[in-house]
Amino acid sequence: MPHPKIVALSGGVGASRFLNGLTAAVPPESVTAIVNTGDDRNFYGVHVAPDIDIVTYTLAGAIDSQKGFGLAGDSFELVERLSALGHEVWFRLGDADYANCLHRTLQLAEGAGLAEVVDAMRCEFSVATRILPMSEDPCPTIVVLGGGKRVHFEEYLVRDGAPGDVEAVDLSAAGRATPAPGVLDAIASADLLLVCPSNPVVSIAPILAIPGVREAIEASSAPRVAISPIVGGAPIKGPATPLMRGVGIEVSALGVAENYREWIDAIVIDNRDADLAVAIEGLGLAVAVTDTIMTDRDASRRLAECTLALGERVAGARG
Repeated sequence: MPHPKIVALSGGVGASRFLNGLTAAVPPESVTAIVNTGDDRNFYGVHVAPDIDIVTYTLAGAIDSQKGFGLAGDSFELVERLSALGHEVWFRLGDADYANCLHRTLQLAEGAGLAEVVDAMRCEFSVATRILPMSEDPCPTIVVLGGGKRVHFEEYLVRDGAPGDVEAVDLSAAGRATPAPGVLDAIASADLLLVCPSNPVVSIAPILAIPGVREAIEASSAPRVAISPIVGGAPIKGPATPLMRGVGIEVSALGVAENYREWIDAIVIDNRDADLAVAIEGLGLAVAVTDTIMTDRDASRRLAECTLALGERVAGARG
């Protein structure tokens, strides 16, 4: 009997760690990751897709685990030479990583679609899990800072160090895009829909902003379960605090639940947020409380198993 089909909305680091555990708990080929492309940008003449590459490299066992991105053991001669020649190199792309991005750029220039290129790359890395970009259209996420200054998310995060004066996040490019081939079909055929522990504002919201995606999720009869990326009132990693505050979301597991409540059925929260469970249940959501800190693959697998069990509980409650 085939394993139930699982679709996960995914950002980068947190999502990749969760997916690494999920694919230890279930057959990897039963999982489809729909990955944010709002971070994509051209660097040094190539199309860089940070979240897609983080997910691919992690599931391939090739990620630089210390940084959470890039390839383990990569060299940086290219950017060091560019720096010596006077170029800005605040986005440090490794040499082998650059080659992968150049390959993607050449394939796109020859007429291949991004979904096709991503699928070929995950096969080249022997990754059994299906990886889908949210869209093949440009969908840059723009962060609006104090005084109306507008910067691409990678500029905000990497170049500027995630300043706190966030006034808004502009997802209008995603709102004009179309879902990548396979995205809506994957959602429609899913037996379980998961929301990885990714930034709600710049990882999950861009996926939902693609026309048709949120509607497909809301129309699905599959249990929809999220994992909170906020533990004890703070993100485990990344700039969620200024971004969530900037768009009016409380920085807490309860804030995440309130933000997702209209289109999910349940949420997994950390033990340190157990006191929020009753309030979250008051929103009409089922809750599971566990250790959500993914220190290694075993910890990620245990979190995935808890999430799967919550999905089964939701399904069972529906009768």
